[in-house]
Amino acid sequence: MIEVERLNGKKYFLNPHMIESMESLPDLTITMLSGKKVIVKNSPEDIMEKIVEYRKRIGVNAQEV
Repeated sequence: MIEVERLNGKKYFLNPHMIESMESLPDLTITMLSGKKVIVKNSPEDIMEKIVEYRKRIGVNAQEV
C-alpha cells in the first residue's frame, strides 16, 4: 500500500496495483480499476516515486513478464 494525502489533509492508503490512471485536473485524480476516483494533494511524480519504492520493498523487479 502507498500513502496519499486527500485534499482535506487526511492520510489514505491505496493499493498501487489497482491504479488504472492519473490525471491532473488541476488536483491529481487517481482512477482505480474499479472505477472509483480518488482526488489527492500529491503530485503525479510523488505517486510514481511511492509506487517504485513500494515495488522495491515487496521485491518486484523491472524485468516482469
